[in-house]
Amino acid sequence: MAGSPIDVLSRTVGGVLASATNVLGAASGRIKPLHPGGELRRGTVTRLGDASATGVPWLDEPGRDDVLVRVSRAIGLPRTLPDIYGVALRVHRDGAPGDLLFASTGSGRLTRFVLTPTRSASGRPLTTLLPYRSPSGAVLLAVVPESESTFGLYWARPAGSWVLFGRLELGEPLGDDTGVSFDPLLHVLPGLGNYAWVNRLREPAYWAARHRTHRRA
Repeated sequence: MAGSPIDVLSRTVGGVLASATNVLGAASGRIKPLHPGGELRRGTVTRLGDASATGVPWLDEPGRDDVLVRVSRAIGLPRTLPDIYGVALRVHRDGAPGDLLFASTGSGRLTRFVLTPTRSASGRPLTTLLPYRSPSGAVLLAVVPESESTFGLYWARPAGSWVLFGRLELGEPLGDDTGVSFDPLLHVLPGLGNYAWVNRLREPAYWAARHRTHRRA
């Protein structure tokens, strides 16, 4: 069975992304084809609580979390050139890790879905680029720089306004990220599910990255 148009498209684009990941890794000679030189930091998330509930406890409920943060350049271009920046968060909920990955984009209704190079992690908003499935519908997440070490945490419907739900404070550096692999497909926060088409789009590239690093998590 051929499947729906979005199924076919997500599988096709997923295959292209996997091929690009392998080619980038082979061309650069790096074990990690994407985000090759990430810096790990301790971090603290302070959640404000939100009356407009999404049904996701981590977004709706006030609280405080100690998190692991990776700040990285996705392609690994020379520092003198702009690159796609990434911020990854690892949050422990219910005894298990949940990974959230953000990439530099815009924040508008269209630009929130467009990867945008920048010269620093604090240079532009960063979004999850693709929506999560929540109990109340699709949500997109964002980290928006307020300073070099402070980011506002937001959620929005795919075409909706951004709602502030917390803040991320970066703490002490922990060195490089050689021993840690962030994976939003394997490590999902409770209440935030991946749509099937998102899995089909992302999984080939993540499988290629796991295969090159010989790691599952």
